[in-house]
Amino acid sequence: MSPAATLPEVLSSTFRSDGILKPQKPSEGIPDVSSNPSAVLHGAKDLRIENRSTKPPGPGEAQIGVKATGLCGSDLHYYAHGRNGDFVVREPMALGHEAAGVITAVGDGVSGFKVGDRVAIEAGVYCGVCRLCKIGRYNLCPNLRFASSAKTFPHLDGTLQTVMNHPARLLHKMPDTCTYEEASLVEPLSVVLHASRRAQIRAGQTVLVYGAGAVGLLACLVAKAQGATTIVAVDIDDTRLDFAVKEGFATGKHLLPKGPRPATPQESLAGAKKTVEGIFEAVAPEEDGFDVVFECTGVESCIQAAVHAARPGGKVCYIGMGSTNVMLPLSAAAFREVDLLGVFRYANTYPEALALFGAGRLAGAEKLVTTRYPLSRANEAFETLLRGKDEKGGLVVKIMIGAYDEQ
Repeated sequence: MSPAATLPEVLSSTFRSDGILKPQKPSEGIPDVSSNPSAVLHGAKDLRIENRSTKPPGPGEAQIGVKATGLCGSDLHYYAHGRNGDFVVREPMALGHEAAGVITAVGDGVSGFKVGDRVAIEAGVYCGVCRLCKIGRYNLCPNLRFASSAKTFPHLDGTLQTVMNHPARLLHKMPDTCTYEEASLVEPLSVVLHASRRAQIRAGQTVLVYGAGAVGLLACLVAKAQGATTIVAVDIDDTRLDFAVKEGFATGKHLLPKGPRPATPQESLAGAKKTVEGIFEAVAPEEDGFDVVFECTGVESCIQAAVHAARPGGKVCYIGMGSTNVMLPLSAAAFREVDLLGVFRYANTYPEALALFGAGRLAGAEKLVTTRYPLSRANEAFETLLRGKDEKGGLVVKIMIGAYDEQ
């Protein structure tokens, strides 16, 4: 099919009664791909809606009308500070990388896709020729360019665009029963799925999850889908914990006490061990720890506590990105053979993640989407994410920006 292939009227949106985008059928008409409203970051809190030009997809690429993009912590760091850790925005960059949409055109050499296919967009463009790519660990590719990341320059624009081109090899067809919002959740879900593979979760195991944000709740769902019988969520926000239990993500919860930051590393280590004793007393008094611990906060005290929370022979997966240099209780891990596993993004997870949605094994995942904005109100969306509460003071878990009606 030629690069000029277009899709009849696919950019109009229809919704279920709860506001979630439905699987769509094309209606009559040709979409206007000559304009491309996009949310482009120029610096800290300088997010502009710009009408960018569009171009036909190149060889090996497809053009996608983006339907939904979920906002995540890295997006927020870029918005609030103009940087994410060491990665500083050096040129205008469209944000967003948790996305799904519909193919509006395909470039030369593309097979297996056609105009109208609904797809989840895998955001990391790996080289495919280095040693790590060849052994299937392309998430560690030294040449990887990630959408909406300032790590590489020129930056690779993200998915907060109306139309974008992307390598067809990184597009994944959605099951008929999967919504665009669910397909957008596949990106953070993939991080957790990759972690669960590394931890080798088995049916009947017990799981502890530090952090009841979107990633932590997805970790709970994956553990549940893989047969874990006890899933305990831990957080400093009781509202999030109540949500986790009430909506069926976790079987139990524990509220961590808030307090001043430890003055010394030794004080931090001692406090971390004490909090774990509180968890055991409250939710697992007869256990010697949890089979698998997912650390999804990146907070130093939780990183330390996770080691003590794992049972002898257990595993800790470090998913959260936050503290860079942490003093760990390594003897507590080594003497009890607790495996400490790093997790960086994901590889080869999208097909399985979409299959889980298609088979209905992630029931309740749609409840993570608590707030929705059209692209034109992207600044409001980021300010809401920054506050952590909606305009009525309600809980915000996952915010979606996309092809929603103006409100």
